Amino acid sequence: MGSYEQAIVAAQRSLALATASGEVVQHAVTNRFLGSVYLAQGDYHRAIACFGQTVSSLEGERRHERFGLPVLPAAQALAQLATCHAELGTFAEGQALGDEGLRMAEAVAHPGSLMYASRGLGLLFLRQGKLSKALLLLERAVGICQDTDLPFYFPWAAAVLGAAYTLGGRIADAVPLLTQAMERAAASDSQWYQGLCHLSLGEAHLLAGRLEEAHALAERTLGHARMYQERGNQAYALRLLSDIAVHRDPPESAMAEAHYRQAITLADECGMRPLAAHCHRGLGTLYATIGQQEQARAELSAAIVLYRAMDMTFWLPQTEAALAQVERG
Repeated sequence: MGSYEQAIVAAQRSLALATASGEVVQHAVTNRFLGSVYLAQGDYHRAIACFGQTVSSLEGERRHERFGLPVLPAAQALAQLATCHAELGTFAEGQALGDEGLRMAEAVAHPGSLMYASRGLGLLFLRQGKLSKALLLLERAVGICQDTDLPFYFPWAAAVLGAAYTLGGRIADAVPLLTQAMERAAASDSQWYQGLCHLSLGEAHLLAGRLEEAHALAERTLGHARMYQERGNQAYALRLLSDIAVHRDPPESAMAEAHYRQAITLADECGMRPLAAHCHRGLGTLYATIGQQEQARAELSAAIVLYRAMDMTFWLPQTEAALAQVERG
């Protein structure tokens, strides 16, 4: 529902009761819920601590038990750990955790857990730019939602698959999938899912040249993210607004620059290095377009350093080419 502060208070009370009574499973499950709240708020380090507590608490056979839940808590926590590391750009650590969750889900052949594990690892590969690996896992996750009785999770998985289609230039596949996901998210009244779907659909509309549709979704997401204090989604919305402003004819340079700067500030606060790298690249491209060569060189160089440090090679060639063009004058 997006009532994150109330959720945190309830979770902390549950943790206190579980600790007092020695309920290990309740403690683990509550940490998993609390981690999800922090993840939605863009507090990735605190989310990692909670999900880590879930994994460490469920040892032995408990790792393969659901305790009446729709997804294995241990597999779900590992998938969410992969998601957090994806946003932070710590891909090697996230992949190890995501792989462990996927092996666990496959061992018990549980559809919901397989969906969660595939989505988490698929998102990590998407953030790193390993598109073919991302598509394989994300199509599996969405397929499980469609083939089994998991309609609630469909928008959450489809939002990421649609983003992968957009990154690969497959707009004809992305837009109908994301439109369906957005409609289902609205029907479910899940606030976080709606923000994810709006961002992905906005990116698809931008690539298709439908700037007004993209702008409306980005503005809506930004307002939503500010209202519900979803800092991660807020940073993504600001970056999308910047990209839209750059594609205007003529470019809305001042607005694009301001939004990129705000997005970078938020990304730095949250530790979102992949997003920060994309914003530096966008800002550098903007400066090159308007003839501010020194600023362009600085921003493109910053993006390249980050891309190389995180092995995000998908975006390196075009960024290096843009920097070379700036340096040629």
